[in-house]
Amino acid sequence: MGGKRFTNADKQLRPDPRFGDRTLSRFINCVMQDGKKAVAQRVVYDAFEVIQGRLAKETSPEAPKEAIEVFQRALENVKPFVEVRSKRIGGANYQVPMQVNKKRQQSLAFRWILEAARSEKGRPISQRLADELYNAARGEGKAMGTRDQTHRMAEANRAFAHFAN
Repeated sequence: MGGKRFTNADKQLRPDPRFGDRTLSRFINCVMQDGKKAVAQRVVYDAFEVIQGRLAKETSPEAPKEAIEVFQRALENVKPFVEVRSKRIGGANYQVPMQVNKKRQQSLAFRWILEAARSEKGRPISQRLADELYNAARGEGKAMGTRDQTHRMAEANRAFAHFAN
């Protein structure tokens, strides 16, 4: 495993133009393919419009008022706390449950939400992304399934937790 190396990425990351949110800016960068940032921004903002439209119809008092809140709640819900890492000990490979650090929690959440949105076909990506974010904020959807699966794996392999260093 390589050592920890620090880059200037965090300082250079500009907040996104519409909401001034750094996390959202990072998410837009993850949505981006082939360096097409304008397209990625349009996809994310269109998804937010769809979510905003749904929120207007929402009657529940504890429902978020803004699309950005839905995004933040979805991220919080999808972030995993533990994951299993493969570790070789005495000629055998063990799936060892380990704590996930903050940065990796965020990148895994981004990755799972995007994978879930991209895996579905037949509708514009902004609508699929809106669905996935909306569902994740309510604690359901494919990305939440992936997180629960990860937690279940860690729970099942708790016997090997003493191998974590």
